[in-house]
Amino acid sequence: MNGGHNKKSVRVEFVMSEAEAELVKERMAELGITNLSAYLRKMAVDGYIIHLDMGDIQEMIRLLRICSNNLNQYTRRANETGNIYAADIEDIRTRLDSLWDGMDKLIRGFANIS
Repeated sequence: MNGGHNKKSVRVEFVMSEAEAELVKERMAELGITNLSAYLRKMAVDGYIIHLDMGDIQEMIRLLRICSNNLNQYTRRANETGNIYAADIEDIRTRLDSLWDGMDKLIRGFANIS
């Protein structure tokens, strides 16, 4: 084995027009990629690069944190008072339903990536 490092020993060179080079730069910028060699290698081998908008996932994480914090508060209150409130349970249920709906949309979106 090579210690987990992918040793590259074959050099490939090609020429492109100014317009093509600009288009490559634009596509790299759209994807947030700065390494030209890595971009061209990935495109040559796989033919595509998938860029995921992490905004939806970050929102799901934010909502999950809110839900977890609320659940901790409800648990603390239940331990202190010995009471569990129906409104608190319904609040958590509503938030979890919303999270599941969002997760379902994300998974369907991932399934449509081709």
